Order: sequence, then structure tokens, then C-alpha cells
Amino acid sequence: MASSSTQQDHQAAISNVVSIYSHKIGLPQVTLRATFIGLLIGTVVLVSNFQFGLQTGWVSMMSLPSALLGFALFKLTPWADDFTDVENVYVQSVAVAVGTGPLAYGLIGIIPAIEKFLTPEESGIGRAIKFSLNELILWSLGLGLFGVFFAIPLRNQVIIKEKLPFPSGSATATLISVLHGTEIYNEEHDDKSRDPSTIQPKKISPAPAVSPAVNDTYSSNVSTLVKTFLVSASYTLLSYFFPILKKLPIFGNIASSKYKWNFEPSPAYIGQGIIMGLPTVSYMLFGALVGWGILAPFSKHVGWAPGPIDDFKNGGQGWILWLSLSVMISDSLVSFTIVTYKSIHNGIILMKKNREREIYDSLSLEEPLLVDSDSTYDPELGQPRLPRPSVSSERDKVEKVHLVSNKVAIFGVILSSLLCVVAIKLVFGPLVPLYATFVAIILALMFSILGVRALGETDLNPVSGIGKLSQLIFALVVPASNPSRILINLIAGGIAEAGAQQAGDLMQDLKTGHLIGASPRAQFTAQIIGTVYSVFLSSIMYKVYNAVYEIPGSMFRIPTAIIWIDCSRLVTGAGLPPYAFQFSIVSGLIFGMISIIKNVTPKTSKYHKWLVYLPNGVAVGIGIYNSPNFTLARFVGGVIAYWWVNYKGKSTDGGVNKIGMIIFSSGLVLGEGLLSAVTMILTSLGVQHF
Repeated sequence: MASSSTQQDHQAAISNVVSIYSHKIGLPQVTLRATFIGLLIGTVVLVSNFQFGLQTGWVSMMSLPSALLGFALFKLTPWADDFTDVENVYVQSVAVAVGTGPLAYGLIGIIPAIEKFLTPEESGIGRAIKFSLNELILWSLGLGLFGVFFAIPLRNQVIIKEKLPFPSGSATATLISVLHGTEIYNEEHDDKSRDPSTIQPKKISPAPAVSPAVNDTYSSNVSTLVKTFLVSASYTLLSYFFPILKKLPIFGNIASSKYKWNFEPSPAYIGQGIIMGLPTVSYMLFGALVGWGILAPFSKHVGWAPGPIDDFKNGGQGWILWLSLSVMISDSLVSFTIVTYKSIHNGIILMKKNREREIYDSLSLEEPLLVDSDSTYDPELGQPRLPRPSVSSERDKVEKVHLVSNKVAIFGVILSSLLCVVAIKLVFGPLVPLYATFVAIILALMFSILGVRALGETDLNPVSGIGKLSQLIFALVVPASNPSRILINLIAGGIAEAGAQQAGDLMQDLKTGHLIGASPRAQFTAQIIGTVYSVFLSSIMYKVYNAVYEIPGSMFRIPTAIIWIDCSRLVTGAGLPPYAFQFSIVSGLIFGMISIIKNVTPKTSKYHKWLVYLPNGVAVGIGIYNSPNFTLARFVGGVIAYWWVNYKGKSTDGGVNKIGMIIFSSGLVLGEGLLSAVTMILTSLGVQHF
């Protein structure tokens, strides 16, 4: 009787959970109001990402501040009371799809590399290539969709079955749940077959009662965002009228004028450093010291780089750039290979475990449940006890109604791939053969799987390594006799990077939606709407920036574009400055070994805690190729992050208010990014500096 009663209670609890989830996932999400707010926030993020992408190559999803801004904006409208957490998921999904456009379409790397640095001989047509607005839109549309469709079938494996953490997506879900006073789905409890009444959202009404604690949290976060935004915006305006604020000679006039060691107290750079964390910015500072403090002056002194030290062609910066490339490529390829192996290995193991679980679940639906205990053996029957039906399996049945079908995914991948082929053909004509585009798309789809898994496990989508790996592969695919081989190499890298980034962005959003209880179909709709909007806006903004500013120039040095073009030249056999090859080989070997050590040492090892003192190759490479003012302010931000985590952010229960720290840093980034539109107008009007 006890076991029968327990079984009934368990089934009743599951039925209650499923009923709650069925109601929540069916709430209105794809609404006109949410779409408008999402596009508005995404526009702000896009402008910010363009500003810093062209300056430094750094782009952020901004999912956390997008969710907070969505909640804050709805607070100002008559719809504040019925704005739900699942609708907020839709808002931030639209915003992320819009805001990451500059990176996804190669407008901060591939396109300027082709327009600004590709020589007439390398283009294959004997003249420079310049894109019209229509060509940019067509190019962006060709790259913008196949990664989105390809992410659809990956969701079931990496989110539902493997339950990869996707830290940023999970953090966004936590913030949304706090703002709306709801609870998130607890996957860990579900795996352990705990009481299902404790692992699902309890507050599901369109107008949930918000506790004073939630209101306090919201008020505190919004206040922080507004204050940091205003500080950053004020600096942006002041630095426009007083340019000295961007180049403070804190190390002396000689170090400033001759060796470019300046300090730029940009709140946005500091905010980016907070997000990156102290270890990463410390590696970047190490790269700056080695590159700009030692090797660049040395190469000039011995005559290997006789030009000005910040000259990419004949100066020290151009010489150390090759070392930067070798360090980043070596680290990226080694870590990418190891992560790929681990992901495939772990994926196979999890697939076997999930298959066994599915078999047991199907059996448990056919057999009566036994006593309620965590034991796997029933002493009365003398046989193993069958597991109880899990909440996740019942929840997934409800969710299937709101999924994007595999037919749509397959049709979408085929159609968007053909669109990419047609777009490349229309923009570049016979310069890019059809086989090259097809191979690039296939590689992009393969790399998307690896990028999504890496993002889910480490919160880092290795799009940089993916792009460089595709460049290396295409150096072997395209014959050396092809006069457009460098152009083709760039395009192939852009396609691979676009697919991996889009698939990763959507998967982060889908993780957020899964934890909150949002409709995957609604999030897919958000991604499509945001992507199409971003295609046009990103292309227009690229043209606007080039019309207003000198690019490349002192303000926008587009370092990512330089990395892309020089990597293409490197893998296709172009010449290097004197002795750069020898230094690059040694640097690559050193950081390749470091990457092996960092990636194969298990977390259980007693030596694992010391790995933080071994520099990361990608971060060191960034520190080498960017001027010191880029790195120093970010190092300050990293120090602030360390202080925040270890002192300021400690709560009474010993936890760390990392969401508050991210909100603080996001305000700094958004303030300067958005006000860049104002300084752009001032520049176009010819307003003088002081």
C-alpha cells in the first residue's frame, strides 16, 4: 500500500509540474511589443559592438544587459504588469541576434580585410575590391541563416540529453527569474529523481506577485546600469573634445610618442576587462610587455622593422604581428583539437547513458512502480527496482508541440546554404569557384557542432580558432596557381566563423529558454527576425562608419582585419619580415606545449590550480598585436573583477554576486558604445576638438 501511495503521489506531482509547464510555455511570447523592444535593444548593442569591434576586435552577446533592459523598458509601459519571464527570453533573443551581426557577417574582420588590405594582385582581378551597400546586404544575408537552422537539431543532444551548462545562458536565465520572481528548471535535481514539485517554476501567472526582495534587486541592478552608463557616456563626450584623455602619457613623453605606451582610461575598456577577468587580462598584459616592451623596440633597433613602431607594414607592430599570429594559431589549433576529442568522447559516453535511460524509462511505464527509495534493489522482490518516470521525460513530451520540426531544420539548412552559394556567386562572380563555397559550408556545419559543444562546456565559442583552422584547410584545398587564393581563403574563413557563431548564440539562448520554460519555436522566430533586421542595419552601419571615419586610422585600427589578411598570407606562403619566421616558429612551439599542458591536465590533479600561471596563447596574442593602451585599461578592469569576486561581491551566504558585476561592467560598455553614435555625428559635422 505504501508503495502504491508513493507511486500515486509521484505521478500526481509530475502531472502538476507538467500542467504548470504546459501553461507557461503556451503564454504569448512572439508579440509585436516584445519584437519592437528587442530590436531597439539590439540596435544599441549593435552600435556598441561596431564601435569596439572596429577598434579592438572585441564583440559581446550582451544577453544579460539585454534581458535587464527589456525588463526596465517594459516597466515604463502600460504592459508592465503582464510582461512575463518567457516574453523576456524572447526579447533578449531578438537583441542578441541583432547585436552580434558585425561579427557574424565579418564586418569587423573579413570585409575590411578585403577592402582595406587585399592588394590588387591578391584579388585576382588586378584591382582593389570595394563593396556597395547592396553587395554587403547580399553577403550578410548569405552568411546569416544557415548557422541558425543548423542549431535546431543540436538542441536535443546538447541541452536536453547532455545538459551542457552553457554558463552565460544559465546566468541569463537566473537574472530573468530574479527579475520576474519565478523559479528556473533545476536539471540537477531532475537527474537525481528528486521531488518534482521543487524543480519547476511555481509562479506562472502573466502578472506574478513580485516580492520586495525582487524589487530591491531590480532597482539595484537598474541603478547600477544607469550610473555606469552615464559615467561611460560622459567620458565619451569629454574625450571627443579633449583627445588627450585617450592617450595619457603616464610613462613619460618618450615612451608615449616613440613606443606608444599610453593609458586610455576608457570606462568601456575597463568594463570589458571586468568581464574578461584578471587571468585573461594578465595574459594580455604579458603579451603587451613582450611585444611592445621588448620585441618591437628590438626589431626596430636591429633594423628588421625600420619604420615607425606602430606601422603595420614596416614597423615594429607589423613585425610582432607575425609572432602574435603564430601564438594564437598554435594555441587555438591545439586546444581546438583536444576539446574536439574530449567533446566527441564525452558525447559518445553520454549518448550511451541516455539510451540506457530511455530504455529504462520505457520499461518503467509498462511495469508498476515499486517502493519509494533511492536504492536500486528491492529486497522483497529480490530484483532490481525499475526507475520512476522522470520529470524531464514528461516535460519533453509537452515541449515537443513547441519545437521547430526537423523537416523545417533540414529544409532551412538546404535553402540557406543555397542562398549562401548564390550570394557569394553574385558578389564575387567567377573569382570564387562553386566548389570552394560548398566546401566552406560543409566545414562550417562540422565546426558548428564543435563550437556549440565547446561553448556549452567552457562558455567560450572558439570562432577565432575555427576561422584560422578553415583558412589552414583552404590553403590546401585551393591550388597555389589560383590568383584569387587569398581572397578565397578569407571568404572560407568568414563562412566557417559565421556558422559557428550563429549556432552558438542560438544555443545559448535556447539554454536560457529551456531553464525558464520558454518556447523553442518562439526563440527560433526571434533569431530569424533579429538576423534579417541585423543584415540590413549592420551593412548600413558599416557604410556609415567608413563614410565618417578614416578606417584604418588612429581611432579604428581594425586589428581583426589585419589578423585575417596576414593569416591568409601566412598559410598560403606569403613572405615574412626578416627573422619573423624563426621567432614565430619558436613562439608557436612554446605556446603549443603550454596549450597541451593546460588542456590535458585533469581538474582533479594537484597541479591544476597552478595552471592559471601559464599564459593563454590567444590572450597573449591579443596583447601583442594591440597597442598597450588597449590592454592597460582592461587590466585595471581585471583587477576590479578580482576585488569584486574576492571582497566586494561576497554575500552573507558566501556566494558571489557575479550578475551584479556583469551589470556594472555592461553599463560601462554600453555607455561608450551608444554615445559613439553621437561622436560620429559630431565628427561628420566637423565639430572641432580642443
